[in-house]
Amino acid sequence: MTEARPDRLSALIKRFRVQAKVFPRSRLSDVAQSSPANFYIARRGQIALNDPRLEGLEESVPLLVFFPRGLPAGTNCLFPAEMTKAGGIAQVSALVDTGGEANPIALALPDLVIVRLDQAKALQAVTDILLEETSAPRCGGSAVIDRLCEIVVIRLLRHLIEAGETEVGLLAGLAHPNLSLAVIAIHENPDHTFCLEELAALAAMSRTQFANSFRNCLGVTPGQYISNWRLTLARMELGKGTPLKVIARRVGFSSSAALSRAYSRHYGISPRQELSHSA
Repeated sequence: MTEARPDRLSALIKRFRVQAKVFPRSRLSDVAQSSPANFYIARRGQIALNDPRLEGLEESVPLLVFFPRGLPAGTNCLFPAEMTKAGGIAQVSALVDTGGEANPIALALPDLVIVRLDQAKALQAVTDILLEETSAPRCGGSAVIDRLCEIVVIRLLRHLIEAGETEVGLLAGLAHPNLSLAVIAIHENPDHTFCLEELAALAAMSRTQFANSFRNCLGVTPGQYISNWRLTLARMELGKGTPLKVIARRVGFSSSAALSRAYSRHYGISPRQELSHSA
């Protein structure tokens, strides 16, 4: 009997929901003029994109292309009119929000994600369902399609972690068989006061090995990561109107004053100023 792997994404997805809006095929040529898509599923021959990873690929190769922080300036829809002929192979064009700049996953992703779906069968299994729904919409059409696209994005994150696509950062930490156990614990328990020994024990590593491996893999020390995670959550709660005292307790600060000091150092603005600017 194989041991179940820890859930590396749920704690993040619960706090930072992935949202997707799929554009109808009839509007693909209008996407660039309205709300630019940043997420595409199509054959190589249908996508107008120059990237070294795509050189030499046959036109029939299925691809998933995702710009987590939006298309670069000057880039329009990747489906030019001449590539969206009626009766062609099904395509998906969507606007995907992974939680904005506050989401550690969004920050961990590269500017451009390209996946050959013929080499990622688990991911292709869900993209095929999405393509089927968009090519022949049925009852509950748009709501079902948008939810399916969100599932595809979550499966994409899982694929990137399992494939070890990034060398440094959050996804690299979640891909690490030992460090991921400590990272998950931090995500799930922001109010807990972790010491280095406890985190090292969770990762089944010595203190020195854990501290060095964590810094090399995630790019920051364990202490910095914990602080950044708590402040990220604090900023999100602040945006919801949660009282500062409540936020401090939820994210592991001894008092609202301690949270305010750390918040000001990190963001260059106090929680009170943050609220006044967003009002």
